[in-house]
Amino acid sequence: MNSSTKNRKDIRFLGDMPADEFRKFGYELIDWIANYLENIEGYTVLSCVKPGDIRKQLPLSPPDEGEGMRKILSDVDKIITPGVTHWNHPYFMAYFNSSSSGPGILAELLSAAFNSNGMLWRTNPSSAELEQHTLQWLREMLGLPEGFWGIIYDTASTASMHAIAAARQQAGINVREKGLAGRNDVPKLRLYASEQAHSSIDKSAITLGIGLDALRKIPTDDGFRMIPDELDKAIQEDKKSGLLPFCIVATVGTTSTTSIDPVDKIADICERENLWLHVDGAHGGTAAIIPEMRWIFKGVERADSFLINPHKWLFHPVDITAFYTRKPEVLKRAFSLVADYLKTPEENIVDNYMDYGIQLGRRFRALKLWFIIRYFGVEGLRDRLRYHLFLGKEFTKWVDGHPDFERMAPVPMSTICFRLHPKNINEENELEKLNLRFFNELDTSGDIMVSHTRLNAKYVLRVNMSGLRMELKHIEKAWEIIRIKAEEILGDL
Repeated sequence: MNSSTKNRKDIRFLGDMPADEFRKFGYELIDWIANYLENIEGYTVLSCVKPGDIRKQLPLSPPDEGEGMRKILSDVDKIITPGVTHWNHPYFMAYFNSSSSGPGILAELLSAAFNSNGMLWRTNPSSAELEQHTLQWLREMLGLPEGFWGIIYDTASTASMHAIAAARQQAGINVREKGLAGRNDVPKLRLYASEQAHSSIDKSAITLGIGLDALRKIPTDDGFRMIPDELDKAIQEDKKSGLLPFCIVATVGTTSTTSIDPVDKIADICERENLWLHVDGAHGGTAAIIPEMRWIFKGVERADSFLINPHKWLFHPVDITAFYTRKPEVLKRAFSLVADYLKTPEENIVDNYMDYGIQLGRRFRALKLWFIIRYFGVEGLRDRLRYHLFLGKEFTKWVDGHPDFERMAPVPMSTICFRLHPKNINEENELEKLNLRFFNELDTSGDIMVSHTRLNAKYVLRVNMSGLRMELKHIEKAWEIIRIKAEEILGDL
């Protein structure tokens, strides 16, 4: 017997984890998750590990032989959990809280079990049609008219990039075939966004090859909203200089302050100048499901595209972004490329979502949107968001009523920007040092997690109330922690 025959005989089918073992540890893991969420306040919200601590506990090389699930789960407790910053924690008040819910977690489990790729309608008809249907539900919840076609992307950064790519396609410069480099028949493109726009717009300019120089930041008013007159002025200046304006990005709920750009006035300019209007509503746009908050979407019905992130304020596990456009045919022209092996008999009567973006592989994200809307119901989701708006108002009252704190921005939703500003300190450099120390001491305590930003070049602290498990008692305790820490620091001075 030669070695090649022997080797062939040694090859055997091994298969997956046995069903009984999967069932056993699956039940254990569900119990672990339930206990984790039920007792999450027992964890320090911010991980206390130092850079490199996790890797020091991991072997340098992968194991030659398989290890048992008992040991793997034990290492989750011993190594992984201590290095997790707990976004589900009610004292996580930084950034925009992405807290996952029970039905969303179960939907993720089911999506992983199906493990289907929804690139074509036929590769998962349920994924394609559920995506269409749940996005229609969400559009209705937001109070927007028919005529918007929807698709699910992973994050708002990806969705905004696709919107800007569609706008570039609409500009009629044949960039799909000829690109941008080395051409003297195309003027320099111009993209507009406010000074408060998310950094993903800058990254889109980099990724799409138009460059950061092509992105013009428009000044904002005292409420940190884009000033339409300044936008109009910039467009006219750029046209006179031979540039080609092609897209404007407005924001409903800016990252620092949740300010709402005047979308209706910006839409007037876009329609007059034939520019693509994209609206980034990643966090703040979700509030439009509350009828009394629908004013924030004034003018969005005129946008060419808009997005919201259900994983930011609708309790979905990361990640899911709902993207809508009134011009899906432009988006498709920008990205559709169908290899022969991807052609199907029904391609002319269905939406194959691979045609509308850079991704070929697509997870079954619509499942969690379906689960969560059905489990909580529209009114249940509205009431949870209303409660967060109430918490934001309460925290705002405490800041405004304290002599040593200064609120730094309006509070249209439930994000509050403030700083420590005692009456005896008015020099900006001193206030900067004071608030840097204040933030660092809050951060290292691990009791609560806040974030920071800059407004009008001033360093400020920022808290956000949008966590699913956040109650009034938690923000009362957070305010107590903040107030006591401020008193300690001012006492030292």
